[in-house]
Amino acid sequence: MSITIEARNVHKSYQDADRKVKVLQGINLATEAGELVAIVGPSGSGKSTLLHLLGALDTVDRGEIMIGGQALADLGRRQLAKFRNRTIGFVFQFHRLLPDFDALENVMMPGRIAGHDPVRVAQRARQLLLEVGLEERLDHFPSQLSGGERQRVAICRALLMEPPLLLADEPTGNLDPVAADQVFELLINLQQRHGTTAVLVTHNPALASRCGRILRLEKGVLYAESYGPNP
Repeated sequence: MSITIEARNVHKSYQDADRKVKVLQGINLATEAGELVAIVGPSGSGKSTLLHLLGALDTVDRGEIMIGGQALADLGRRQLAKFRNRTIGFVFQFHRLLPDFDALENVMMPGRIAGHDPVRVAQRARQLLLEVGLEERLDHFPSQLSGGERQRVAICRALLMEPPLLLADEPTGNLDPVAADQVFELLINLQQRHGTTAVLVTHNPALASRCGRILRLEKGVLYAESYGPNP
């Protein structure tokens, strides 16, 4: 399951004391359904800001973002929350797992929030954790897992609702090189198997090169950098 993204002339600024900081300046982006796109660029270039706008975690100052043909600006607050829960999966640099819940419970959380049948949600969560090799860690708490294992749980949580869009913000940035490579390989395999459209922000050029397309964000402007091999 996949979906298209379209961003048209997107601008975003923040107020820093008496100074207005322009973060994004006329961003245009279009993805094909099922595409895996990497966004690279220096720190502070606006990569995370763009991802948050695409994921409906923040709003644009000017311009338009459409996910699967749906303009985000046309949705009210409650509609937007439902749309986000149903349509978009997030993976962050820091796993953001709930410390008092075990791996299975953490993965189940989006389904429980949505009010879905707990038995079916648990089955889906268990299936995903088996898929990433954590069948022996279902009842382990985040503090009992390695960094790579925690990030695997976070990826499973992002995919629980079978979202057509996956957004990943430096998903391997907090891991050692070996764990980072393993998690990234897993992310690509899951993206392919589930047919998910994915946008990945990374500082790692080696990982970016394994995506289908690489875009560079610099000084608030998005450039087409290159096309990589189909992962």
